[in-house]
Amino acid sequence: MAEGLRERKKRETRQRISDIATGLFLEHGFVTVTIAEVAEAADVSVNTVYNYFPAKEDLFFDRSSGVVEQLSRWVRARDAGESAARAVLRELRGEIEAVSPRLGLMEGYDRFMRCIHEAPPLRSRLWSLQQEIHDHLEATLREETGAVDADPLPGLIAGQICWVHSEVFVHIGREMVAGRNPDEVSREVLVLLDDIEELLSEKVLNYAVRDPS
Repeated sequence: MAEGLRERKKRETRQRISDIATGLFLEHGFVTVTIAEVAEAADVSVNTVYNYFPAKEDLFFDRSSGVVEQLSRWVRARDAGESAARAVLRELRGEIEAVSPRLGLMEGYDRFMRCIHEAPPLRSRLWSLQQEIHDHLEATLREETGAVDADPLPGLIAGQICWVHSEVFVHIGREMVAGRNPDEVSREVLVLLDDIEELLSEKVLNYAVRDPS
């Protein structure tokens, strides 16, 4: 269905508030900036900000829902004859080769990472997001394989895949904070991903293979 005028205006307002807040956080620090200051800069009321973002951390991680679901989307879209882990590895390679900003391969990402490191509430929220990613992926693997609730394997496999994903992000974040060139980091991370794949067992690499038929 086409987006209605009311929905479009709400989406645009939400995005404007988020963009303004992110700019303030990056310039002055997450802990220093208040919701009242965000509201004033965005020319809305404090209540309006809270209507769109229940917590201050939500303003910073405003696109977290897409991140939480990403690994599951890749797994669900895997090719015939392809396993869950290999689908994620393939998608990650594609993003890295494209020097994708979605992985932090862009100028200015160092400011984003420094803002997180300097704010304990953001570090805590990042940890929670990582747990959400794992839980979401585990649920997807259970659904895709028909595993029973008592089967620990989907959770263990999800942990391995999330480790791969996390290592890529950690390496990129560390190198971008160090002032590295995104293209150079991209080439390094492709080698890192090959090394990571060699560490994964065949059981992980061959779990949840999609039926070729």
